[in-house]
Amino acid sequence: MKQQFESVRSGFLLLLAAFIWGIAFVAQSVGMDYMGPCTFNASRFLIGGVVLLPVIWTKERMEEKKGATGAPAKKKKFGALLPGGVCCGIALCAASLLQQFGIRYTSVGKAGFLTTLYIVIVPLLGIFVRRIPGVKVWCSVVVALIGMYLLCISGSVRIGLGDGLVIGCAFVFSIHILVVDHFAEQVDGVKLSCLQFLTSGVICLVLAFLTEHPSWNALFAGIVPVLYAGVLSSGVGYTLQVVGQKKVEPTAASLLLSMESVFSVLAGWVILGQKLSARELLGCALVFTAVICVQLPDKKKTKQVETA
Repeated sequence: MKQQFESVRSGFLLLLAAFIWGIAFVAQSVGMDYMGPCTFNASRFLIGGVVLLPVIWTKERMEEKKGATGAPAKKKKFGALLPGGVCCGIALCAASLLQQFGIRYTSVGKAGFLTTLYIVIVPLLGIFVRRIPGVKVWCSVVVALIGMYLLCISGSVRIGLGDGLVIGCAFVFSIHILVVDHFAEQVDGVKLSCLQFLTSGVICLVLAFLTEHPSWNALFAGIVPVLYAGVLSSGVGYTLQVVGQKKVEPTAASLLLSMESVFSVLAGWVILGQKLSARELLGCALVFTAVICVQLPDKKKTKQVETA
């Protein structure tokens, strides 16, 4: 019962992350009206990392009072934390930059669809690390893909420069999901999230000074989308992903996170007054159905537990 509760709780955390990211598409698009992709990403990730520092400090003080944290445990965790944070940060940096540049040359709807192609790429990559998903997951992937197509794509589909960049983004995000899955059980989730932001932010900052012209005026002019992307999308959203993935296998996690495409369209409907067509509503329903199905417990596993 406790394990099932933790699984449901983790699934909810991943859905909440998808909700935050769905709205963040608006912030990412608006933010580039004031600054370049590298500057925007450097700002959001550095802010996301700094926001988590007091959270980490408070958490450690609370654990020390309870006597839950000892010196040996800290040392052991730190050994995996540093390489984990750097690896996650590099993957996050590459994926986010590809997405930011891709949004420049393609529509937001198509970018949302292509980004969530990681729901197909993750199980395919999982085969190479001997994590083969079951039939239920594959069926859910197919249903979700059909739903996202109905939701985001209208008319002919042509692969342009922006589309290619976002497809590359989906591939790197798939790697990021698998890397997070590898390190999430070994280290503290909040610390891993903080370190990956600082790593990604520093890399983006160097690229910004090399390829763009960052300025304080541009940053203050676009401070609202930067703060949303930094505090909520980065600081909160990616931390929810790291914590949530501890009890959810990668393919199921990718399906839950793919709900960001649904939430982005719904946000446009509610906040911006953009109406949804019958086709788009059907797409939302299919993606939501796929996400629910992938979370249903497997009958065979349930019987084994009852027998034991």
